[in-house]
Amino acid sequence: MQTHPFLLKIRSFLSYRLFTNLLFVLLGLIVFGVLYGNVKPKTLDINLYEDAPTTIRAPKKFVDEEATARKKEEAKAEVADVYTPKEGAIDNSISLLHSLIESVNEVKKESEPQAGQENLKPPARPDINDQLKLLKTKLPKNKNNNVTSSLSDDVLKILLEASVDDLSRVETIVSTQMKIIMENGVKEEELNEAKLNLEQRITNYSFKGDLSTAAVKLGKVAIEPTLLYDAEKTDELKKLAEANVEKVEIIEGGVIVEDGELITPKKYSILKSLGMVENTFSFRPYIGLALFVLVLISSLYYFFYTLEVTEERKQNYLILTSIVFVISLLIMKIVGLIDQLEINDIAFIFPAAFTGMILRILLNERIAMMMVFMLSACSSIVFHQQFSGSIDIEIAIYTLFSGVSGILFLVNRNQRSNILRAGIYVALVNILILGFLILLSGTSYSNSEYVYYLVFALVSGISSSILTIGFLPFFEAGFGILSSMRLVELSGPTQPLLKKLLTDAPGTYHHSVMVANLAEAACESIGANGLLARVGCYYHDIGKSKRPHFFIENQLNMGNPHDRVSPETSRDVIISHASDGAEMLRKHKLPKEIVDIAEQHHGTTLLKFFYYKAKEQGKDVKEEDYRYPGPKPQTREAAVISIADSVEAAVRSKKSPTQAEIQQLVHSIVQDRLQDGQFNECDISLKQLETVKRSLCETLNGIFHPRIEYPELQAKGEKA
Repeated sequence: MQTHPFLLKIRSFLSYRLFTNLLFVLLGLIVFGVLYGNVKPKTLDINLYEDAPTTIRAPKKFVDEEATARKKEEAKAEVADVYTPKEGAIDNSISLLHSLIESVNEVKKESEPQAGQENLKPPARPDINDQLKLLKTKLPKNKNNNVTSSLSDDVLKILLEASVDDLSRVETIVSTQMKIIMENGVKEEELNEAKLNLEQRITNYSFKGDLSTAAVKLGKVAIEPTLLYDAEKTDELKKLAEANVEKVEIIEGGVIVEDGELITPKKYSILKSLGMVENTFSFRPYIGLALFVLVLISSLYYFFYTLEVTEERKQNYLILTSIVFVISLLIMKIVGLIDQLEINDIAFIFPAAFTGMILRILLNERIAMMMVFMLSACSSIVFHQQFSGSIDIEIAIYTLFSGVSGILFLVNRNQRSNILRAGIYVALVNILILGFLILLSGTSYSNSEYVYYLVFALVSGISSSILTIGFLPFFEAGFGILSSMRLVELSGPTQPLLKKLLTDAPGTYHHSVMVANLAEAACESIGANGLLARVGCYYHDIGKSKRPHFFIENQLNMGNPHDRVSPETSRDVIISHASDGAEMLRKHKLPKEIVDIAEQHHGTTLLKFFYYKAKEQGKDVKEEDYRYPGPKPQTREAAVISIADSVEAAVRSKKSPTQAEIQQLVHSIVQDRLQDGQFNECDISLKQLETVKRSLCETLNGIFHPRIEYPELQAKGEKA
């Protein structure tokens, strides 16, 4: 990949790091600007107590906090209070009643004449007031208050005046009725009701005098609640009921206000919370978009940071990737604008595989995959239908699988027809993904809608390949990218320079084809670009077409011109074919990689034959004067071609070379180049050189294999 002159001028003013960081910042701003309109909340010009101008739907899933709180209060209110039985309550009440009656009986007994005083003058009847005072001292006390304060003096006097039998009857009746009521359960707040019930029950019985009133009073004093309110357990149940209340949610796309419906304060509050009212503004969507862009750019930055290429190439990759990504975003934005025309799901027509396919051809699979993932994430925002602030997972899945399939199906990138074929395969994958999404949703569609989806999927896949073919020449020319298709085009025999080589120097042409076979196999064995090596070999000796007869492969039925010129002249002619070839290639605007191979395939090697010839003639010569100007091979492809070039010439000079001779020749040539330092400027390793030697030997053995001699055929001048 060549650096564009405009970029070179910018780099001359900025450092690499600053220039790269500016590229990332610029890309981030562009992505933010493209997606800005898709996260901007769509507001409505509506006011409170007005009729809704149209049906308003929720742009996203929304929780109605007010309705939820109301439901929680209702759930809490439905929880019944928890009461726990008060142990011993009935026994306590009966014991209290018994104690009251017992106290009255004791006072009555103490007021009677003592034993032995029967024959005495009968004492005066005890004063009722004295008995009352004595009774008050004997009355039991409950936990809350003295019983004396609960029973009036009139009631106590009635009890004191009653007989023991009457009191016993009162105790029996009151305790029985009280027990019946208390066994049914008496809450604190129901105590008064229980007392009234007890009063009704007691008054149904007949008592002497006012004893009925006293009995009622005794029962009301003795009765107590049997069920106590448990605040802790009640609170736990209320909290549990509150926790079980589901939030009142308005789903995405759910109707908030119907067309013509009155905008109530509640509805207006919901719309305001969603940011759908014109006088509301929130930075949250923009902050969210900024975070999204930050994640994308940070991921891309880390990806390129770990990319194992030169800094200059890494920067060129970034520029090219950014341009392709921005173009894809703009296409996506255009399709998104068409989507606003309310054509259902037209987003599926987006050529999602374009980005992956063109980056796969121009760069490599890793970068293509990375950008497909980024593009699918952006598509979930751009194609989120009419709801701002939401994302569309379905279109993200569709874009992702479509893009990945475009990369996977584009295995053979050497012909444009393969791109079209890959586009058809992508269309089939699109149909399958759409079928999956439709069936999974469970929504029923009409036959015409199914046809629309089918057309969208086909157009998406085929348009991806068409866009790839259309944009490819522009990127190849603008960035000097040597794609596989460009290499295939350059390898055609109809190319002007190859036609010139075939016409003017047929021997050199044949030699170039043989070297190409050797170099391609060797490069592929070490993971280098075999196609580049093949095409580079076709052009590496193009400079020989300027003076073809000075090269031995073109000297058919003619004398050797080097026999008639000085070693210096021969040197100049031979050495100049590398620079002449590079100049011719530049003039015909061939890619830089091809020019470099032509210029570097001899490196700075010594032209040994004419160097020693000059020394034999007694001339004072310097070794550097008989060396090629270079530069030395800078790439593995150039290094392999330099070896293959020498090996092919050396083996061809042998008559019926054996496998051992071929192996020895290859080994000596590689060792000579190593000792001469010809591979010091490229990244080929010793292990790879061993692999190259093995590959060259295998190919040469196949070419120069021994043939069986057939006397009959030889007699006719034929060869087997």
